[in-house]
Amino acid sequence: MQKWSEEEFRLLYDRYIDMLYKICMVYLKNESDARDGVQEIFLKLWEKKPDFSDQEHEKAWLIRLAKNHCINQLNSSWFRKRTSIDDWSAIPSEGKREGTELLELVMQLPVKFRESMYLYYYEGYSVREISRILDRKESTIQSRLAAGREKLKQQMGECGTEG
Repeated sequence: MQKWSEEEFRLLYDRYIDMLYKICMVYLKNESDARDGVQEIFLKLWEKKPDFSDQEHEKAWLIRLAKNHCINQLNSSWFRKRTSIDDWSAIPSEGKREGTELLELVMQLPVKFRESMYLYYYEGYSVREISRILDRKESTIQSRLAAGREKLKQQMGECGTEG
């Protein structure tokens, strides 16, 4: 187990807080749940203090932890029985309004497409990296990206935003 100073942990926090919040929003679709999720993820990070080989290992570990946490939340009986509020406006978006509208459409996709598309287009991961993070075959990730793009085109056509 690695020993971290508060300053080192603070640097990790500052480096990954936005990314983890966005990932939690991808899954949980609610600002409060996303914030709670991020808090739990950093608590687990502090408790476990894993020894990372490099910054990419660190980032991949946190993404997988966020994904697993969110899936556990979604599968909990408490979460399934409550009424959810869609609050996509809470996702911080860099860029123009068009980027926000596109992100909102991506967030409406089923989770298996949404997670792959988010990691690929918004976090900049390659298909190979996403396959390792999500523990899926590269061909599965490629298929999900293609299907997600197709579903996105359909949504854009229905909204009249294509063109």
